[in-house]
Amino acid sequence: MLLLYMLPMAKGFKHQAFLVLAIILLLINQSEQLESSQTRTLLRVRSLLNYPDFLSGWNSTIDFCNTEPTSQVTVVCYEGSITQLHIIGSKGTPLLPKNFSMDSFVKALVKLPELKVLTLVSLGLWGPLPGKILHLSSLEILNMTSNSLYGTIPDELSSITSLQTLILDDNMFSGRLPEWLSLLPVLTVLSLRKNLFNGSLPESFTSLENLRVLALSHNHFYGEVPDLIRLTNLQELDLEDNAFGPRFPQLGNKLVRLVLGKNRFRSGIPSELSSYYQLEWLDLSFNRFVGPFPPSLLSLPSITYLNIADNKLTGMLFENTSCNVELEFADLSSNLLTGHLPTCLLDSKDRVSLYARNCLATENENQHPFSFCHNEALAVGILPHHKKSKTPKVALAMAISGGIVGGMVLLGLIFMFVRRSNADKTINKPTTRVIAEKATTVYSSKFLSDARYTSQTTKLGALGLPAYRTFSLEELEVATNNFHTTAFMGEGSLGQMYRGRLRDGSFVAIRCLKMKKSRSTQNFMHHVELISKLRHRHLVSALGHCFECYLDDSSVSRIFLIFEYVPNGTLRSWISGRDRCSLTWAQRISSAIGIAKGIQFLHTGIVPGVYSNHLKITDILMDQNLVAKISSYNLPLLAEIAGKVGHGTSAPPKDPSTSARVTYDDKVDVYDFGVILLEMILGRPSKSRNQVQVLKNQLEAIMATDDATRRRVADSTVRTSCSDQSLKTMMEICVRCLVKDPAERPSIEDVLWNLQFAAQVQDAWRVDSHSSEGSPISPCEPQHLHVAFR
Repeated sequence: MLLLYMLPMAKGFKHQAFLVLAIILLLINQSEQLESSQTRTLLRVRSLLNYPDFLSGWNSTIDFCNTEPTSQVTVVCYEGSITQLHIIGSKGTPLLPKNFSMDSFVKALVKLPELKVLTLVSLGLWGPLPGKILHLSSLEILNMTSNSLYGTIPDELSSITSLQTLILDDNMFSGRLPEWLSLLPVLTVLSLRKNLFNGSLPESFTSLENLRVLALSHNHFYGEVPDLIRLTNLQELDLEDNAFGPRFPQLGNKLVRLVLGKNRFRSGIPSELSSYYQLEWLDLSFNRFVGPFPPSLLSLPSITYLNIADNKLTGMLFENTSCNVELEFADLSSNLLTGHLPTCLLDSKDRVSLYARNCLATENENQHPFSFCHNEALAVGILPHHKKSKTPKVALAMAISGGIVGGMVLLGLIFMFVRRSNADKTINKPTTRVIAEKATTVYSSKFLSDARYTSQTTKLGALGLPAYRTFSLEELEVATNNFHTTAFMGEGSLGQMYRGRLRDGSFVAIRCLKMKKSRSTQNFMHHVELISKLRHRHLVSALGHCFECYLDDSSVSRIFLIFEYVPNGTLRSWISGRDRCSLTWAQRISSAIGIAKGIQFLHTGIVPGVYSNHLKITDILMDQNLVAKISSYNLPLLAEIAGKVGHGTSAPPKDPSTSARVTYDDKVDVYDFGVILLEMILGRPSKSRNQVQVLKNQLEAIMATDDATRRRVADSTVRTSCSDQSLKTMMEICVRCLVKDPAERPSIEDVLWNLQFAAQVQDAWRVDSHSSEGSPISPCEPQHLHVAFR
């Protein structure tokens, strides 16, 4: 009986053991199939990447989950599934072949469904990012830096709610940032540097409370930065090289790195910035910040890098101002700072301190006089700081003294007024007509006074140019490959022009002048001294000279004048030349202001002044930043070499008042400027002096009509992007410059004032209407230097 009972039980255990064994074998087989599937996927990825050398070790027998990581390849597994894949190529990797498909590439990747981290850097990937990437639903980190991906960010990414880090730097993504980015609940890093994104930032970004890094530098964003003060975890904000502004953004005080350089901020630095105790890196350079610079920024407890260069910040510095001992770099240059440089900026050999082009009491760096900073501060509406009296008694004493002095001054003014009135009865002086008298009264007196003060900022040197020096002939021969024909740019009546490249890599334009008479170098030194002073932001400035002499008597055989190289074509090519994009209205006003400043410098910036420059629109060159520079102006040296008397040149006069040049030398250039302005407004060149007068008369008649009529006359490429008041002001300036009687023309100072008024009106109109004319730099390809010869 016992044997009969145990026999069925033994058979049952046998079946159970067999079942367990079968399950184990099935799991092993499934695991092998899974591993085999992942292997095939990675081998497919390798083939789609065109078999790069650093993936040569991948084959069908390798155990990817147990391979040693390298600097270029890392595979991480968890419980037999690949969870991390890092593939990093070399910088500058060429694009993958034409048969590459980004869609097929992502289709292969989604066969790794457990992937949490995906890094694909510098692999030559190109094409739009396909929406099927949403199938990587477990993805937490996506880094596709330094490829050539383009198009918009696919909306399907919004469904990957586990995404914490999105890095798409150095690609060609474009369009506006999608609103759905703010719906990613755990997003902590958003980095989109060096792409082609545009538009303003979505207001919904304020809800990204977990965000720690927001990096959007080197794009085409514009407008106000939304209020980010709710982002209490934000530690890095990088908005460099966009068009954000004008107000300083609202931010939390836990920032470690703040980069706002190369934007359009023009507000003051908020006082709360001095309480950012975790801030290590602060870059506010190349903006329009005004108001006082807080010296406390130098002593922030964590600060190591501070850059406020190229703004309009004011304030007095003191020698005993303290600095953080960890501060490694401080750039205060090109502001309106006065006083004494803090000793702490110079007391460490490991610290880099830059402070040129301020008004500081130091001789170590190039500094402006105190009056320059004072006038510039007035130009941007910053009044001089006056300290309050400490006691009522002092205030009372000062009030009494001021009253006495004021009374004496008042009596003196009354006396002078009476005397002046009597003198005016016998002497009838010509009046100067100022165009701005017709300006609209809609704008406040503060607005107009700011523009008025702007006209006082004259005699600015050419910033960034090397010091004027003497070049050797051997140096010029090397720069031009022995004046090879490939370096030849053109020839005029006074010599030849060559393009050269100096040993430091900089390009120059070299003018070669042949002597007709035998003269020593001393005969030309006074001319060289004058040329060395003609250096200004809006002139094609001379960098140096070279004398080539005969061996027998040491007389000069040739003179070489070396000028800065301006690579971006003539102003005409940016106005009426249809082979490139046209300047916006704001850019045209800016160019006109630059030309007027250049003329003003020629007239008043040096002694004796340089007049009768016979300016033409083809004489105005545009540099890489579309800054206008006068390339051809009246050098007495050229007239002397040509054997001509006086300041004239060989260019035919355009001014109908040629006989009045001796008395009104400065008004000749004003007329020529009016001709240039006419083409900038109408968008077409004038072929003759008679046509200039016809167009001027038509423009004058249109001035009395309505805004719509004036717009129809303007260049079609800008008529919808200019404010009515700025267009009217520009037309008024043009008409007044082209008046036949030179005595009735405005001075260059009045012209400059009204141009700056037009610029401020246009800027205010753009802010009020929230309009955008795009980036100040046109994307068109630059041309080679065009040089006018006479």
